[in-house]
Amino acid sequence: MVRTQGAPQRGVFRGRFPRKRETGEVEAVPTTRVTVVRPVPFTSSDEADAWLASLRGENGALEREAAEAAAAVNRFLRAHRAAAADPWAREVSAEHALVVRVGYGVGDEVAEGRYRAAYELPRRPATQRRREDLAPAERLAAIVGGREQQLACEELVLRARADLDAGRPREAALQARIALEAVLAELAGEELHTLGAHRAPVAEAANSALGGDPASELQAAVAQAVEEMERALRRRRLRQV
Repeated sequence: MVRTQGAPQRGVFRGRFPRKRETGEVEAVPTTRVTVVRPVPFTSSDEADAWLASLRGENGALEREAAEAAAAVNRFLRAHRAAAADPWAREVSAEHALVVRVGYGVGDEVAEGRYRAAYELPRRPATQRRREDLAPAERLAAIVGGREQQLACEELVLRARADLDAGRPREAALQARIALEAVLAELAGEELHTLGAHRAPVAEAANSALGGDPASELQAAVAQAVEEMERALRRRRLRQV
């Protein structure tokens, strides 16, 4: 269920000609609330309470529930992207949401943000990484200032990682193959020998993906290759810090 609230949405048609403006004030934007609802309802309030209590009592369970909800939203967005032929329809993650709540309620009440009981998850950075690993602000300045080159393989590896985390084994295999070839072409040194060993299994997985999901062992090979590529790129960034 999707609800848009806050600032009114701007019209599709903005006129035929540009309009002169004297100021560039910040435009108010709407906020979208997406609620993922399980297809089978709870049989009673006691059952719902027990479900929520079990999530609260297990370490990381609420976060996993939020991640599963985000995955469901992304499946919808993926279908929308294909149906609308819109390459800019981006996916979402629980870490980037303004607010994440896990709870239960009744029908339209939940769609309007009202719960019988719910927990709001604390906000965390999108990635928990050591400062010396990435130093993103410093590296961003270096790339924008032309002091460091951004490799094509960096973007390709990120896409492969996104497919893996979203549970898209076919896309992950195909993307990993392209990413691996780019990594082998753009990196130099000892990484080439280690990464080159992944070429055959990743290629087999990509070929298999043309007809459907690769076998589980090939999916594991793709995941391992992506992890090795990430480590190689991380070592490169550390050398340049």
